[in-house]
Amino acid sequence: MKLEELQVYQFSMDMGEKVWDIVDKWNYFQKDTVGKQLVRAADSVAANLSEGFGRYHYKEAKNFSYYSRGSLYETKTWLTKAFNRKLISEDEFQTFQTELNNIGVKLNNYIKSIGKV
Repeated sequence: MKLEELQVYQFSMDMGEKVWDIVDKWNYFQKDTVGKQLVRAADSVAANLSEGFGRYHYKEAKNFSYYSRGSLYETKTWLTKAFNRKLISEDEFQTFQTELNNIGVKLNNYIKSIGKV
């Protein structure tokens, strides 16, 4: 199986691009404070999945998947801050919450599958 075939990877890549598109429209101060943190956290979900996928031993793959899950939760926090500070709309916030929850389920299932024969 290729990395690009994993749904959790595809969804997390897509979420990172959606976050980028929103943050790119913010002013300098918003980008420099919340925006950079949000983009880094969102991008880190897919990045850690890919790094773990490329590791030789399944334990390393599992560890990087845990890092990915941590980044997913960090993304949730930064999106909540963006919503509370009126940087994203309620519709955008709810859409992201749904997507993040979906990625979380897929990520947990992926973690459970690592190392099983």
